Amino acid sequence: MINKIFALPVVEQLTPVLSHRKIDDADIIVVDHPRVKASVALNGAHLLSWKPEGEAEGLWLSDITSFKKGAAIRGGIPICWPWFGPAAEQGLPAHGFARNQQWTLKAHNEDDNGAVLTFELHSNDETRKLWPHDFTLYARFKLGKTCEIELEAHGEFETSSALHTYFNVGDIGAVKVSGLGDTFIDKVDNAKEGKLSDGVQTFPDRTDRVYLHPEACSVIHDANLNRRIEVIHHHNSNVVGWNPGPALSVSMGDVPDDGYKTFVCVETACVSPLQKASAEKPSRLAQTISIVKG
Repeated sequence: MINKIFALPVVEQLTPVLSHRKIDDADIIVVDHPRVKASVALNGAHLLSWKPEGEAEGLWLSDITSFKKGAAIRGGIPICWPWFGPAAEQGLPAHGFARNQQWTLKAHNEDDNGAVLTFELHSNDETRKLWPHDFTLYARFKLGKTCEIELEAHGEFETSSALHTYFNVGDIGAVKVSGLGDTFIDKVDNAKEGKLSDGVQTFPDRTDRVYLHPEACSVIHDANLNRRIEVIHHHNSNVVGWNPGPALSVSMGDVPDDGYKTFVCVETACVSPLQKASAEKPSRLAQTISIVKG
């Protein structure tokens, strides 16, 4: 899918390294820079891909995801806001509405090291039907050798949120994640509290855990691709680790049956306690991703 995005015809060449393209109903901003290749959908301000010079793709994107207007895109980095988790019992979309809204490219600039993109979303009639608050939301991406993402929310409210990052891995069976802390809530096992005995998370089957006391940096050890992915978390209270495993993957219409084998989600999150934004101080959630050989 990522190769398909870079092969799309250019609708508008915004700068020498930025172009506007379309796939189905989705508007895509493509970054084609000597130091980095990346793409962002305006639907959700959703980072679809990030590939620094000389590295394998950092993110996973489903080959069968929908790009229809308003649909959640499977893979990349969905922005989950202003709530995180399922909400169908309240008649609300899972993981909030920010990932289903059309954002605006507000600003961009490039230099020898990469590109910086800023996207903006305002409260509107559609969001107020789902959540009775006025807000302005910014998503900033600094894309180069590292991938820096910051979500900034202005208004008066409390939220839960996550940067629901799908990382590209060689084989989930050979993946370990460290730096998560020792205590978690297991959402697969009736939200029971558990502990990691050695501080390392593996993924032998479906895994969905909210880590309560994570370290500032999580490390994905990917033996098959012979690399480590370091994720530095900012302004978070939690980290979430997720992989659907084989049974759930087969039941998901936008994931190939064996898709679970080639991604792991390590999510910078604020699940509990909630984050508070005020007129004096916006709330923030951010992460910095880097790829290390070996």
